[in-house]
Amino acid sequence: MIHANPLSEVFGFPTDNKSQKSKYYRDNQLCPFNNRFPNCTKDKADNPLGVCSIFHDEQRVITCPSRFREDWIILNNAAAFLWPKGTKWTALPEIKLTDAEGQSAGNIDYVLISYDEKGQITDFASIEVQGVYISGNLRNPFQQFIEKPSTNFNWEGKNFPHPDYLSSSRKRLVPQMLYKGGIFKSWNKKQCVVIQDTFFDTLPKLPQTTKENADIAWFLYALEYKQGEHQCHLTLKKTIFTEFDAALKKVIYSKPGKVDDFVSTLQHKLDEHLINEPETHSAFELL
Repeated sequence: MIHANPLSEVFGFPTDNKSQKSKYYRDNQLCPFNNRFPNCTKDKADNPLGVCSIFHDEQRVITCPSRFREDWIILNNAAAFLWPKGTKWTALPEIKLTDAEGQSAGNIDYVLISYDEKGQITDFASIEVQGVYISGNLRNPFQQFIEKPSTNFNWEGKNFPHPDYLSSSRKRLVPQMLYKGGIFKSWNKKQCVVIQDTFFDTLPKLPQTTKENADIAWFLYALEYKQGEHQCHLTLKKTIFTEFDAALKKVIYSKPGKVDDFVSTLQHKLDEHLINEPETHSAFELL
């Protein structure tokens, strides 16, 4: 039996925050992080799963993409990478991207646009924001906390929630780099990837380049807890610069193991199969 609190932030506030403001946000199911709507809409609009981040290995792991929108620092940091100080810029969310055949390649989370005094576009770049998928049951501990909030909340249950970094990269991040990123690379436009530092640490080690030569800037964020405020704040920990082709190759292709080890596994399985094989001939032997 597990005795622990998997919930780091609920509707924008740590579970040990007893302020009236945190209660107000919980009672009204509000999102303080610039969601498209005032209310939290994660999972279900009428019964949202208002968990912004969870605890894992003593760290706070962001599970909701909206959590990265705190004070819009992700946009300011990306703009500082892309253009000189003083450049006029803005960001447009959820822009549809199509390929040469007119087929959808998905939506860009944000397109950062620079423009001149006449309002004409001078440059643009993509920003992709990636939270972390969760394995295990998150709804049950969340529901228990909402029904009876406690600063010392513990959840006793099975199927404890934890981050699924592998699915987050293979099912989300890699396809984005392949389809959407490939189009931006062909246009010679920069790309920005916003993820948590703990997520980046699970990726293969990417070959780095200089800021000037980078196709992609990886902005690695973390949540820092402020004891006096009983509040977490999004903080940029590091920026990694990579070239598109080198990064994509490293992320897509696994480092191969020894072929002899694989053959040994096959031989073991074959030996088991032949020992347990029924006396009747298989269809393959009769052909």
